[in-house]
Amino acid sequence: MSGQAFQPPAWLRNAHIQSVLASSGLRGRFARGRFPQFSSQAQPHLLDCGSGVRLLGFHSEPVNHDGPSRGLVVLIHGWEGCAESSYMLAIGGRLQAAGYGVFRLQLRDHGDTHHLNEELFHSCRLDEVVGAVAAIAQQFPQRPMLIGGFSLGGNFALRVANQAQAAGLPLVGAVAVCPPVDPQHTLEAIERAPFIYEWYFVRKWTRSLKRKQALYPHRYAFEDWLRRPTLRDLTDRLVQHYTDFGQLENYLRGYSIAGDRLAGLPIPTTIVAAADDPVIPVTDFHQLQLGGQTELLLTQHGGHCGYIQGRRLESWMEELFLDRVERYAAAARQ
Repeated sequence: MSGQAFQPPAWLRNAHIQSVLASSGLRGRFARGRFPQFSSQAQPHLLDCGSGVRLLGFHSEPVNHDGPSRGLVVLIHGWEGCAESSYMLAIGGRLQAAGYGVFRLQLRDHGDTHHLNEELFHSCRLDEVVGAVAAIAQQFPQRPMLIGGFSLGGNFALRVANQAQAAGLPLVGAVAVCPPVDPQHTLEAIERAPFIYEWYFVRKWTRSLKRKQALYPHRYAFEDWLRRPTLRDLTDRLVQHYTDFGQLENYLRGYSIAGDRLAGLPIPTTIVAAADDPVIPVTDFHQLQLGGQTELLLTQHGGHCGYIQGRRLESWMEELFLDRVERYAAAARQ
């Protein structure tokens, strides 16, 4: 499927409209209406991720499909999203209806999970996500097993896929939607974008930090941080006070997938991004050095994780995501 296949109607060609609708509550309501069993009947699972880390996720058995499960897809949400984010419900529901089991993994301190681990979330906590995927593989025998993610979740999915062989993960394919490539460039893009983007992330992160402080008052005191904070300032303070990276630049490099970092991806992978994404510069994708098993699809429109194509906020990404999952799963069955 060509990256040019996404052609939204004129009223949906604005990148900011696409980006806002992508995670809107209205889209979530439409998704629940289309796939009523997906979220309501999902089973929560607390995962032992190693080193005392626990992460929560939700497993959904396939429905509306004759015969056994066609496989298992692990989905990872974006930063300050959760398993109930609208794009997780829409694409997860579509996969479930097509016969796949779906496991929606929640990152540390996302959703209602701040109590599970005392240490704060940050984007370099890859080992625990690899551990979570290993635990999912052990608990759920559905095969083939694939992984996908959105925004920061797409970045995590690609880094997990990159370690699949070394970590012994039975993954056969990956799909990443609008992943941050160079986090330094992403931070700069958010700062340049209309104020609503930085306001959105700072507001949600501030709420998260307040919840963490309420649970662990002996450990955290964020009051001085949260007086008219900027995203850069909050991140810098986090790095200096609660990580071993020392400097903001070191931390941002720690979860970068730029340059040749994905050149050796050991499993078939699709990366999808939009040229008009307000927060992920498309030039970062042009500069990726990718191997022969990795497909890069760049569209003209779509915004950040949007690809909305109709009045009921259905997304072109649902079809593309399912198409790639079926392609990679079928190849693994041969």
